[in-house]
Order: sequence, then structure tokens, then C-alpha cells
Amino acid sequence: MPKAPFKMIFRKGTPPTRHKYPGLGYRLSRERGMIVERDVGVPMRDGVKIYIDVHRPPGRKRVPALIAWSPYGKHRPFQYGYFYKEGGVRKEWYSSYTNFEGPDPLYWVARGYAVIHVDLRGVWGSEGNATYWCHEEGKDGYDLIEWTAAQTWCTGKIGMTGVSYLAIAQWQIAATQPPHLAAINPWEGLSDMYREFAFHGGIPETFFSPVWQKSISYSTNSVEDVTAMMKEHPLFDSYWATKVADFSKINVPALVVASWADQGLHLRGTLEAYKSIASKQKWLMIHGRKKWENFHQPDSVEKQMAFFDRFLKGIDNEVRRWPKVRLEVRDRYYAGKSRNENEWPLARTRYKRLFLDARAGSLRTAPVATRSQVRYDAPGDESRCPAAYREERAQFDYVFPAATELTGHMKLRLWVEAVGADDMDLFVAIQKFDRHGKYVPFAAFSALEDGPVALGWLRASHREPDPKRSTPQQPWLLHKRQLKLRTGVPVPVEIEIWPSGTRFAKGETLRVVVQGSDVYKYARWMVLAGHPKTINAGSHVIHTGGKYDSHLLIPVVPRKG
Repeated sequence: MPKAPFKMIFRKGTPPTRHKYPGLGYRLSRERGMIVERDVGVPMRDGVKIYIDVHRPPGRKRVPALIAWSPYGKHRPFQYGYFYKEGGVRKEWYSSYTNFEGPDPLYWVARGYAVIHVDLRGVWGSEGNATYWCHEEGKDGYDLIEWTAAQTWCTGKIGMTGVSYLAIAQWQIAATQPPHLAAINPWEGLSDMYREFAFHGGIPETFFSPVWQKSISYSTNSVEDVTAMMKEHPLFDSYWATKVADFSKINVPALVVASWADQGLHLRGTLEAYKSIASKQKWLMIHGRKKWENFHQPDSVEKQMAFFDRFLKGIDNEVRRWPKVRLEVRDRYYAGKSRNENEWPLARTRYKRLFLDARAGSLRTAPVATRSQVRYDAPGDESRCPAAYREERAQFDYVFPAATELTGHMKLRLWVEAVGADDMDLFVAIQKFDRHGKYVPFAAFSALEDGPVALGWLRASHREPDPKRSTPQQPWLLHKRQLKLRTGVPVPVEIEIWPSGTRFAKGETLRVVVQGSDVYKYARWMVLAGHPKTINAGSHVIHTGGKYDSHLLIPVVPRKG
């Protein structure tokens, strides 16, 4: 086997005993109408054993199986009370057998399914060293699926389901085309670790990533040190390429779910994967709510059941009548309407430019003739220069003259200049204000309730686009090299704004905020993207008007018909 063109950095795992790990030991029991087998060893193709827990119905009838592929500990019943307002998840929606971001075995076993919880390679008691979100993990998933299909209690039909990591793994595993994988249900899972997790617009994410690294590092062996690899690989290279699945090889039926609220983590990648997978039978649901709540709420679980009944049990049900796309257009936090569509992105979208005018802090429908500029202090060390943080943003407003729906990608084109630096980190938020000037909040970051319409990021030296993958509304950046700025020379940059679906009433305002640090900042334990370590210094200048055609491209969606 050829050597990888990069050296993997591992760290010693955190002893699992620090988190109430019971240790290895096969046990079989009957619990609440289930046969439960714990610590079943499954050999991978290289001889390494991973350990799983199997929950299945009693008796000799064969059943299909659902696999929940996770690094967070199959022995750990998850309590959502750790998060703000329990992340919206009600206690009556799940049992003590439910792992974090996975299905409830008690529910599924009672309805004729087996549920398998996995400790993937190298975590907790499973053998080997752990690597994450990579092609090698896909091979292990292949081996587990084929092992499961061969068990005497299994029909040979296997599905995968779950949120976040449990969704991301499905892209990698499905791309290996296990013969007995019958359907997947990725519920909000990124698909490009570099662009959607580690480096937003080229800016390193150093807020959530170390917290996540700690949560997946319980091991008796060694685990991939993702945070160290981020430092060693600041550009997109062969290391990050191993963490992108070959979507052209995913051809199984797929129920894909995304949330407008998951800016900075799963939203973009879920939609990119949906567009790219080769599955002829695929459905997309986009909501604007909290992701764990949406996964566990009863009507969502019923939809999951109908999907798997169709493809794992062969039941002819309502799935064949489902619309290909079901999306919510939001008015504000937990207020919006859902409707059916035929495709994503929406084919009838009309893209419109709103031109920035620095003089008035406004957005205009016609090009601005007069050149002007706005500057703000680019924050360095907040403890050393707090004054910079009080004047660190530029903002531009547009008042809608009529009710307007914006659904899809936005793009912000800016002419920028860094004074006192040769690079700049730009942070962008799209916000909504009602006709009285009051901020309109939206669900955000898994559990929060005061978020934006959408977010975007860019490190200016990473501005080089991929001419093959970029579109007028969605710049796709190469991240292959750094193009530093020159003193006194404004340059155009195009910033990808992550997708959103929002309705603006007549008289309501869209605001573009541009600044040198995260627009939204929360306590460290929250599950959200953050970039406290920027390269910013001096001040940033935004040029508008004349040859400086700084503008926001918005996706206006007319009514059907």
C-alpha cells in the first residue's frame, strides 16, 4: 500500500475510565422487550476489532438493521440538559438507550428493527488508532455493514442514520458502496472538513474544534490530533482531500436533512452533498430549527420510519409521493412556512445586486456613481486594545419596498484594503430588522435563539477562486496558496454567504455587517464556530462606488407560477 503524502499526527488518548467507561466484556441481556448484546467484537479487514452494542427484537424473525456510527461512546446515554434549553429536545422523546445524536433503540426495536451503536476504531475500547471523517473510516463502515448483513438475525438490509458525526460518516461509508447498504439518512452533516469545520473562508476555527477534539479523544490507544493537523495544514491539500467523500459513488436512496440555523457547521456541506450524490432516489428537507430537536421530534421520527420501511422492508408507502424538496422559509425565530419544491437550488431564482454605498451606509438597487469608503479598526488582541472592538464594523442597510423572499446563496463582493497589514480576516453577517428597527432573531448554532439570517467569512489571502466550481452566486475558493495584499492597493474579494431561506415584509430591513471578528460570540461550551485568533491588525477599508462595484448578490424567489 502506498504511503500517504502527509504525516499523521496522533495524540495519546484520554483514559476512558475518566468518563465512567465500564470496560470491555461481552454481555447479553433482555431489557424492555429487547435483546441487548454489548461489546460485540467485529473484525475489520486488517484484523483490528471494533466493538458494538446490538439492540434487536426477541425471537427468530429476521429484521433489518440501523447503524449509528459514532465516536462519542456507545455506553453513554445522552442527556440534552447540558445544552441551552436542552437544545429543544423534550425528555419524553427519547429513552435512556439513546446515544448522543442517534436513534432511540427502544422505539425502533419495537417496530421491527435492530439498532447498532458503534465505538469506531480507536475510541473507547475499540482497537487500533482513531482517525476521523476520512476514507479509511469509510472502509471500516463497509466492513461493519457486511458483517451485520451476515448475522442470523438480520435480513441483509442495512440503513444508517444520525446527526452530525453520525451523518458525516454516512457520506464516507456510502461512497465505498457496501452491497448490503440499502439507504442512508444523513441528518445535518458537513461534507468538506476544511471549508466547513476547520477553516471558514481560510480563517482557522479555534473555538469549537478543541472542545470537539476533547470529546472524541477517549481511547486506550492514540487518536488523530485534528487541531495539530490544522496547524500543519493551513491550506487545502491531500490531507484534507481524504476527508471529502467521492459523492459520485453514493447511489443508495437518501433522505437528507439540513437546517438554515447551522451556519458555520453542517448547513453548507449537507446541501453540497445532496447536490453531488448520484442517488436516483433522494429527498431533501431544509428547516430553520434546532437540529437535535428536529431529529427527535415525533413527526420527524415518523418520517424516518416511513423512509426506512420503504427501503429496508419494501413497504409501499407514502415515500413514493414525497416531494423531492421540502423547505421552510423563515419570518423570525420559529416562525415560518414550509412548502414543496422540485429541486435545489431553486430553478426560478432571480439574482439581484444591491450596491454598497459607504457614504450613507446603505444598499442601493442601482450602481453608485460616487466613490467613497468606510473604515473600521481591525481587532488584534482584545485585552490590549478594547477601543478597537467598540468601532470594529461597517454596516449597510436595505429597506424592502415590497414583500420579498430570499432563498439560496448570497454573495458579497467587496473592494477592500488593509492599512498596517498584508492580510485581513473578514467576518460577515446578514441580519434582519423589522419595520420599527428592532432586530429579528433566528435559531442558531444547535441550541441558540438570537442568530442571524446567514454568515460568511474570508481571509483575503485565500481569495483565489476555483474557476471550474465557482458560480456567479457561489464563489468556490481553492485555498491552495496565499495571495498577500499590497499597501494602498484595493483588491476585489468575493465572500460566500452560506445559504438561507428568509421572508422580508414590506418595510423590513436587510443589514450587511462586516467586521474583523466573529459577529456572534458566546460562551465556550456552546456548539458553534468561533475564530478568536485572527491575523488582523491596523484597520480595514471598504471601497464603494464608481469602479469599486462592491455589492451584495441576493437570491430573490418569485412565487410559483
